[in-house]
Amino acid sequence: MHQHEWPGEFTYCPHCATGLVQASVGGKPRNKCPRCGFVHFRNPGVGAAVVVWDDEGRLLLVKRAPGATRAGLWSIPAGYVDYGEDVRQAAGRELFEETGLEAAVGDAVWVASNFHDPAKLTVGIWFAGTVTGGTLRAGDDAEEAAFFSPEELPPLAFETDIAYLRSLGIEVPD
Repeated sequence: MHQHEWPGEFTYCPHCATGLVQASVGGKPRNKCPRCGFVHFRNPGVGAAVVVWDDEGRLLLVKRAPGATRAGLWSIPAGYVDYGEDVRQAAGRELFEETGLEAAVGDAVWVASNFHDPAKLTVGIWFAGTVTGGTLRAGDDAEEAAFFSPEELPPLAFETDIAYLRSLGIEVPD
């Protein structure tokens, strides 16, 4: 897909409201303002996830609520990093919002580009997490939160979660 065809691409300058035109910037086609010189560099957002395993070797997953991307399917708790927010703090915040659990957020265990929503491309970072408090309950854009053994995983929403689990040698059905 060429950049000028991406959903959500700016067509007007956010600084002076002039219509943007295609220009070569850094050897790539970009939307640029002919009046003030603003260049729209369409960068992916950043998502952060926390991977939590319980003492029985079960993985914490959330069921995506109606209105959420891929509603009705399950995923590792995750969400967007807000501007100015530390990525580990964002991961912990998202975990708490979706599951009610607090965690110590540790090392990054997986990094991947997410292409499941062409209008919202992201780079995801999955962190290891250890529960430190809270009570398991679904919230925010999750309608259920539960632990699953690797042999009994429900249908997963995102190819990136599937790829991560397969990298651990876990068989995940397509």
